[in-house]
Parts: sequence; C-alpha cells; structure tokens
Amino acid sequence: MSNLIDILDLSVEEIDGLIATANDIIENPGKYAKACEGKILATLFFEPSTRTRLSFEAAMLNLGGSVLGFSEAGSSSTAKGESVADTIRTVNCYADIIAMRHPKEGAPIVAAKASRIPIINAGDGGHFHPTQTLTDLLTISRHKGRLNNLTIGLCGDLKFGRTVHSLIAAFSRYSGIKFVLISPEELCVPEYVKTETLDKKGIPYKEVRTIEEAIPELDILYMTRIQRERFADPAEYERLKNSFVLDLPKLEHAKSDLCIMHPLPRVNEISTKVDNDPRACYFDQMLCGKFIRMALILKLLAETPMLLSASGAECSCNEHGEELVNKVFCDNPRCITSIEQEIDHVFRYTDKENGICRCAYCEAQKKI
Repeated sequence: MSNLIDILDLSVEEIDGLIATANDIIENPGKYAKACEGKILATLFFEPSTRTRLSFEAAMLNLGGSVLGFSEAGSSSTAKGESVADTIRTVNCYADIIAMRHPKEGAPIVAAKASRIPIINAGDGGHFHPTQTLTDLLTISRHKGRLNNLTIGLCGDLKFGRTVHSLIAAFSRYSGIKFVLISPEELCVPEYVKTETLDKKGIPYKEVRTIEEAIPELDILYMTRIQRERFADPAEYERLKNSFVLDLPKLEHAKSDLCIMHPLPRVNEISTKVDNDPRACYFDQMLCGKFIRMALILKLLAETPMLLSASGAECSCNEHGEELVNKVFCDNPRCITSIEQEIDHVFRYTDKENGICRCAYCEAQKKI
C-alpha cells in the first residue's frame, strides 16, 4: 500500500495489524521514540483542523521525526492559483510522507497520482476520512474488546459526514454489525451508501428520527455535528443545526456499557454534562487518534520505496474496472474537478445495463 485514500485501501488484516501496533505503542512508547528519526511529515491542510492536524504532527514528533506544512490554504501558493498536483510535486522535494486535508472531494486522489511519496487522506470535503475511521476502530476495540457483533447508532449529519461514510465502509467487512441511522430526512445517509454498501452486503439497518427511539439497543452511539461549512444555504443550516442533542435524560434508557463517540469538534450536540459520564469515550477517542496515526506512518514509510515511478505512486483509484474518461463530466461543485487544472473527468459504471455511473473523485452519480 503506497497511500491511504479510502479506508477500503486497507484489508481487515491490515487494520488489525495497525490496531495491534497502536496498542503496542501505547504500552511501550519508548520503543518507538526514534523510529522515524530523519524522516519528515508534511501536513497540508487546505481547510481548518485542530485534532487531525495536531495529532498527525504529534504522531510524527513522538516517532522522532520532523514536521513541516501549512494549516490553511491562504498561507500556501493555492492562494495564487496553484493546483493541487503542483503543490504535491513541490512538497515531494522536501518531505517523506504527506497528510493532506482538502475541502474538495477527490483531492487526495489527484495528489496520489502526482506524488512519489505516500499520501494520507486527512479528510476530503464530505467524502472520506480514513484516519478518523482508524481512530474510531481503535477506540471501539479498546472499549468493547471487539469489532463484530455490535449495534451502532450514527446520529446527526449523515449526508455530509465523511466520518460516517468511512465508518460504514469499514464495518461492512465485520460480522454481526447492525446500524441505526438517526438523522433528519434532509441529512440522511446518501442513497449510494445504502444501496452499494449496506443493501449489497446485506447489512441490517433502520432509519429513525429521534435519539430516544434508538438508544436502548445501542452498543455504540456515534454523534456528529451539523456542519455549517457543507451547506450552500445558511437558512437550511439554521433550521437543522439543533436537530439532535444528547443529554443526560436521554441516556437514562441506554446500556450501562454504551460507548458514546464523536469525531469532534462539537457545537451543542452533546451536552457538556455528559462529559463526566463513564460512557463518554470521545476524549479518549481523540488520544487514540495519535497512536493509530503513529502506526499508520510507520506502516507507510516501511512499505513504500522513497523513489517510485515517474508517473507517481500507485493509487487505488485506478483499480475499479471500466472507466469513462472525459466522456461524462462531473457538475458537483464540491468535486476536485471543479477547480483542478486540466484534470480528466473519470466516471465508472455502477450499473452499466441502466447507464448508471459515478464520478471517480466525489462519487456523484449520473445516468447516461
């Protein structure tokens, strides 16, 4: 594996290996203190982040490596119109591995195609966030002792919540998983996630509109915030922002060993009074993020030669079958194709018989 763009780039065995390494780091931190000495991580954050960026930087520093990068697009040459591909080619000259966050969906795919060093997707718009998913899996594994036979409630913004999409994909490969999807109708899980993952793999799920009707059966409650930055219409955000708030009265009927999680930041969707409840795991979840990213950095640097082919690192985005190149064009304004210079528009059939295809970058669907 040269890059981590999507959680499905990792096999279940590789995920288990990363969790085992992270647990060993927790138990034996001194063993890893110089593991990345002389190596440089570049953190390229084209949109704001606190936990993800700092946890990547802390991870590399705790491994004995160094860090460089930027924390907003305005402090990079992107402000002058530089493309993602050119930024990546530039940073390749100075770093050994890149962690990248970008507001446009599919940007890490473009980055991986242009890069000779590993690319880690640290979040691309409302699309994927694989290292948050690894963080979640480590947290659940440590608190529940297993990653199978769980009833998982996903609550809040399930439409634009990249953490939710990646988590569903990850758990689709474990047995005994049931999802309860808790959201307003306007922020439901995208149809393609339901049809191409949940339905296709026969994973049981139900959709409900209140926390109260779901909470008694849950082993995991994964809260998410309603994301202002994903709404084109501010009025729509204002109408939905207080849709779900978890407080102590709602927890009265929950299991005693419920694991309450949140990728953070929160706004008001979890009352601060819940913080001291022993079922609140979200601050431990944040700490787990550093350890799993340490394990991932070690894995990528160990498995990836420093100089790859001139055409760039291998990218999993080229491993999905028949492609339509510049025959169908993506009109999703959140897609990287809306801003990147001279980028090929690539679609892949999901149902060729009915002419249904999906953008390779953002997964927007079209019928041709």
